[in-house]
Amino acid sequence: MPDDTQVNDPVALNLYRGKQPQRAGAPRGEISAAELQEMHFPPIRWVVDAYIPTGFTLIAAKPKIGKSWLMLDIAVAVASGGYTLGDKHCVEGDVLYGALEDSQRRLKERMRKVIPHRGPWPRRLTLWTEMRPLEDGGLEQIEAWAKDAPDPRLIVIDTFAKVRSPKARDETAYEGDYRQGGALKGLSDRIGVAIIAVQHQRKMDADDPLDTVSGTTGLTGCADTILVMKREAAGVVLYGRGRDIEEIEIAMEFQRDICRWRVLGEAAEVRMSDERSTVFNAFRAAGGPVTARDVADETGHPYPAVRKLLFRMAADGDIQRTKRGTYVLPENACS
Repeated sequence: MPDDTQVNDPVALNLYRGKQPQRAGAPRGEISAAELQEMHFPPIRWVVDAYIPTGFTLIAAKPKIGKSWLMLDIAVAVASGGYTLGDKHCVEGDVLYGALEDSQRRLKERMRKVIPHRGPWPRRLTLWTEMRPLEDGGLEQIEAWAKDAPDPRLIVIDTFAKVRSPKARDETAYEGDYRQGGALKGLSDRIGVAIIAVQHQRKMDADDPLDTVSGTTGLTGCADTILVMKREAAGVVLYGRGRDIEEIEIAMEFQRDICRWRVLGEAAEVRMSDERSTVFNAFRAAGGPVTARDVADETGHPYPAVRKLLFRMAADGDIQRTKRGTYVLPENACS
């Protein structure tokens, strides 16, 4: 079999190498399965490991829940090579944070709370309090910043509503959302930087929290990653789904003394821990054997759910079953 240098015809050389000749009129993205098998791609570039990869990310939450504090904390962590969400270390790089709902005075006060020490603030963090609409020079402003930055890693637009344009007269709301979201997605792909657009949640709730992002599915359909912060009975839960991330459902806590968020753990486990703590308190208040009905009356939880929880707690050894339907705390239970 001849080597590559002995095959002079380009089509024959492609066939020899296992490549198909480009068909006339074929789209640019056409590739054979055999060629794809031999291709190697760089690993996913994470801004916040397991949560925010390079690409276009939408994050939504109700007003005043603290999403801007989270975005500022992430921006500072990336620009300084520090930590966010408690223990997530960020690779250092250049960051553009568009705090478009803040004045410079207010932004300085926020920075003082997130960075309480007296050291210098990160020079790799560029702050904008004004920006042109995306379709009126905003995209060009972002791209020019990325071109000048030595190592651009993250761009935050807080909020997306500040830079979006009204839909055109001849297009639907879906088409308008898809066009403007697609512009950010395209820019992110072109410059290889993570772009996060902060969006509000709509007032109407939904079974799937990710369906509460304000706007049509034209906007969410463009995003590589969707994150939603939602306040629940047990606290704030961050839900996430995307093309490059595992599905996220984590409990978070806002540390008011330093105005930063930290992860408490998987939301299901945190909820279970909270439920068990409530049950322990009900046992201690009773001071003796209790039934599922007693616990339900004391805690206000639904009786069927309490029955299942007590069964699981007994199986785990957290409580003891004395007779049919009656439970007590183990003698070594913490007081």
